[in-house]
Amino acid sequence: MDNKPVMLIVDDVNINRTVLAQFFHDEYRIVEAKDGKEALKLLEEEAAHIVLVDLMMPVMDGLEFMSVIKSNDQYKGMPVVAMTTNGDQDGQTWAVELGAADFITKPFNPAIVRSRIKNVMGSSENEWRKVTQLASDKQLAEVVSYVDNDSLTGLYNREAFYRKASRLIRDNQETKYEIIYLDIYCFKIINDLFTMETGNLVLKTAAYYFNVLTSNGGICGRVESDHFVLCVPKGQVNIEHLLEGIDSTVVSLGISHNIVFYAGIYDVENTYMAVDQMCDRARLAMNTVKGSYMHRYAYYDEKLKQMMLEEQMIVRDMEFALQERQFSIYLQPVYNSETGRIVSAEALVRWQHPSQGMISPGKFIPLFERNGFIVRLDRYVWERVCEFMAELREATGLLLPVAVNVSRLNLYNLDLLDFLMGLIKKHSLSPEYLHLEITEEAYTQDSYQLVEEVELFRQNGFKVTLDNYGKGYSPLSMLKDLPVDTLKVDMSFMTRGDKAERGAHIMAGVVDVAKDLGLDVIIEGVETKADRLFVAKMGARLIQGYCYAKPMPKEDFVELCAKDFLEGK
Repeated sequence: MDNKPVMLIVDDVNINRTVLAQFFHDEYRIVEAKDGKEALKLLEEEAAHIVLVDLMMPVMDGLEFMSVIKSNDQYKGMPVVAMTTNGDQDGQTWAVELGAADFITKPFNPAIVRSRIKNVMGSSENEWRKVTQLASDKQLAEVVSYVDNDSLTGLYNREAFYRKASRLIRDNQETKYEIIYLDIYCFKIINDLFTMETGNLVLKTAAYYFNVLTSNGGICGRVESDHFVLCVPKGQVNIEHLLEGIDSTVVSLGISHNIVFYAGIYDVENTYMAVDQMCDRARLAMNTVKGSYMHRYAYYDEKLKQMMLEEQMIVRDMEFALQERQFSIYLQPVYNSETGRIVSAEALVRWQHPSQGMISPGKFIPLFERNGFIVRLDRYVWERVCEFMAELREATGLLLPVAVNVSRLNLYNLDLLDFLMGLIKKHSLSPEYLHLEITEEAYTQDSYQLVEEVELFRQNGFKVTLDNYGKGYSPLSMLKDLPVDTLKVDMSFMTRGDKAERGAHIMAGVVDVAKDLGLDVIIEGVETKADRLFVAKMGARLIQGYCYAKPMPKEDFVELCAKDFLEGK
């Protein structure tokens, strides 16, 4: 019996199937189909671990095939890779919107195709195998069962809503639909201030309202906690009237707290798209206004669409980018304003994408923090930084402290200290030269555990810096409780305009407090001559910012250090 995973290749051109089969015949048992209809028949007979499907085929094309797959719970989690022609941007966009795990282009490049399939299987295979192990034939549908209704509100639960909405949209092709995603702002506060019964009353009341609202040709569900979603014919529900109505309904409960719903709307244009993706788009729109006093709803538009496609590209390419070392280290020096010399540096990461060019960290870092990839990227950066420090010492005899960012997710990994100590030992460095930068967000998430972690780092010789102080919440209690060595104060603390003087006084006060506590202070974001003069007047010595130097490739940093070292003799 062949125990290899099964790859289903769907293409009406025989030579394409033959070429792909040759690429993968060692790792997979290959099954072939000439069109989507034949492929569905084969899947009824035997489950596949991955499907490669051409978008342009007779009888049933790849788009229709993918829409059927995505709406069938039997194939939930099975990765589908779309095949398009090179330069077919529309086809690639459709493939991503239909939920394709990735796409490959013709003519096939063996190295790229094999790498992309490997990446897809790396993230999807384990989940799919768990499902396929439950049953190896048609009994899978019987094993995977769902309870349609949410036990608290009686509305459809997440999975039931996805199925029902998909069927509603498919069965009424002549009707235009929209997805409305709703969320209560800071719902947890209701349970904290009152009781869980009060929170449940709000949820059940909202559910009743939404159920009545969608009774004429629509459906609604509670997809999680305080998140509701509606699928209604376009134009049937006026979003402003909906929000006014839910406000009045909740106010009638007599709860002494302002309960605010926010909404995002997605107009269904592509009926082949999986409903969970439609909901993601509506939720993305909602997140752009959540917490706003001026706006309580937003529509998913072309700008958000491009952002989502860009994020999908980033997620698709991140594994390969790490393997190919597309992420590089840039360094921004920290200067002593009194001597004008470099005293340390901060390591920053940049992504040089082979086709997209330089991708801003502002685009990929927040996404990696959400999907957890930041844990691996952090460790990659630390490794490269330690390598660089050892190379700099070997080439110039210089050994400068370099600060690296430690994400909140990495802070709570039990093996973090062992990993860092291993790097230090591997490159023959001393811990005090690798400065660890943490942010105030980590403190606000779990201050007690963070204090313990920081104390452990310092006991093992590492210097710890609190970064971006002044950009967010920044309570003074943080300075009292958190045993850091250095405080980085951001120039944004000093607001511009009519409040500049007050901001300047507050910033100077924070610097004085930090000095009194025995902390080193680095002022970051110093960009102009006026900024530099203000910092000097305040008595801060350590400065980081564009006024002195921008982040630069490590080669340029070495050259700058060599020049600084020679001039300082």
